[in-house]
Amino acid sequence: MQLQSMTGFARAAAENGGVSVIWEVKSVNGKSVEIRLRLATGFERLEPSLRQAIQKRFARGNFQATLTIGRAAGTQTQPIVNEAFLRDVAGLAKRLQEQFGATAASADGLLSLRGVLETPEALESEEFRASLDAVVLETFDEALDDLAAARRSEGEALRDLLLGHLASIEALVLAAEADPSREPAAIRDKLAEQVRLLLDTSTNLDESRLHMEAAFLATKADIREEIDRLKTHVASGRSLLENGGPIGRKLDFLSQEFNRESNTLCSKSNAAAITAIGLELKSVVDQFREQVQNLE
Repeated sequence: MQLQSMTGFARAAAENGGVSVIWEVKSVNGKSVEIRLRLATGFERLEPSLRQAIQKRFARGNFQATLTIGRAAGTQTQPIVNEAFLRDVAGLAKRLQEQFGATAASADGLLSLRGVLETPEALESEEFRASLDAVVLETFDEALDDLAAARRSEGEALRDLLLGHLASIEALVLAAEADPSREPAAIRDKLAEQVRLLLDTSTNLDESRLHMEAAFLATKADIREEIDRLKTHVASGRSLLENGGPIGRKLDFLSQEFNRESNTLCSKSNAAAITAIGLELKSVVDQFREQVQNLE
C-alpha cells in the first residue's frame, strides 16, 4: 500500500441542467478523521453521505469541504412572484383595513409572507433534485479521488525523506559501534588510570573495592544493548515504510523508542566521541519524528 500524507487539496466541478457544482476539499494533520462541511443552502440533506465518503477513504486527517452551487448564465435566478396569491392577500389586507381599521399593508410586508415569493429551487421537481444530488455526490467522489492522489504524492516524498533519516540513524549507530573507545582494552586502560590516580592521592582507599567499582562502571557504560535495539528499530522503520498504509502512529511510537535509546546512549557514554554521536543521533531522530507527524 502507498503512503499518504495528511495534507492535500483538490477541486472538482460539474454541471447539471444549468446548475454548476463546485467542490473544494482540503486536509491537514489530525489525530483522527475530523470533518467540517460548508454546504450550499438546501444541500444539508447530503451531509451523512458526504461524511461517510470521507471516513471510508481516509484513516486520519482534518478535512474541510466546501460546496458551491451556481446557475449558468441565462437561467432564472430571480425570485418568482406568485401573483395570484399576492392579489388574494392584498385584497384580504384591504378588507381588514376598511372593516376593522387595521394598519394598511406595505409592499415589503406582503412580499415577506411565505408563498408570495418563490425561489427557482423551490419550483424544481423531485426528479431534478434527485439528479442534482447524484451529480453533487459524484463530483465529491472525484474531488476525494484527487485529494487522495495529492496525499499519496506527498506521502511518497515523505517516504524518501524518512528513509534518508533512517540511513543517517543507522550510520551513526554503526559509528558508535565501531568507535575505539568501546574496545574492552580502552575501557580497561581508562578505568585503570582513574583507579591509579585515586590510589596515588589517598592512602585510605580500599584497592579491591575500587577495582569492584571500576568493573561495575565498565559494565554500566556498555552500550551494546542500545546499539542492538537501535539497529532493530531501523529495520522496523524500513519495513513499515516498505509496506505502506496508515502507519503514522506506528512510526511516531518508533520515533519515541529511537529517542529513548539515544538518551540512554548519551547517559552511558564514557568518551567524548560517543557523546557527540549520541547528540547527533538525537538531532536526526527529532527530524524523523517531525516528518512522521505528517503521515496518515
